[in-house]
Amino acid sequence: MSAQNDVCAGPGQRPAIQPDKEFDDHVLACVFSCALKEVEAGKTAAESTGLSLAELREVLPRSFPGTAMAAFALEDVSDPEIEEELLRGLLLAHARPNDPASARFAKILARRAMHDGHLWQDLGLLDRAELNRLLATHFPTLAAGNTQNMKWKQYFYRKLCEAEGFSLCTAPNCRECSDFENCFGPEEGECEERVTSV
Repeated sequence: MSAQNDVCAGPGQRPAIQPDKEFDDHVLACVFSCALKEVEAGKTAAESTGLSLAELREVLPRSFPGTAMAAFALEDVSDPEIEEELLRGLLLAHARPNDPASARFAKILARRAMHDGHLWQDLGLLDRAELNRLLATHFPTLAAGNTQNMKWKQYFYRKLCEAEGFSLCTAPNCRECSDFENCFGPEEGECEERVTSV
């Protein structure tokens, strides 16, 4: 993969990572791999990706020529639940302006976050570092706010709560919380649904 390119950032800000089509295609391949495994388990791939059939028809032939569209064309994506819709809105609010790839990843991340694993596992990525890179690239202002390296799902829900003016946390601060490991602990393991190619 090509090296990450930084752009200028203001004082005290992390530099934003420039989009890298090869890396974006890698992430999409991971998501599509998970989706194909879910098809084999009796679920629909369109439901798993969060992308509409029109979006799949646009992305698959361009990024993955020869991929069997039929595997993803069982039915169109359902309307998001409220939780997913709120998360998608949060991501879109921090997405790169006028970047269709960022908008697509907002839909994918919001849908895959509804699964039970760590978000990087839900996406089929190799590790959390790949998720960090994806978020820093396509949602730079949101990613830059996670200065304490909180687990991404917990961080997203914290941001959603803050936007609504309340907190689900009862501890006075994170260091005094008895549930600290749930938000900040290690994210080990691998995606059980990972396959090597699409």
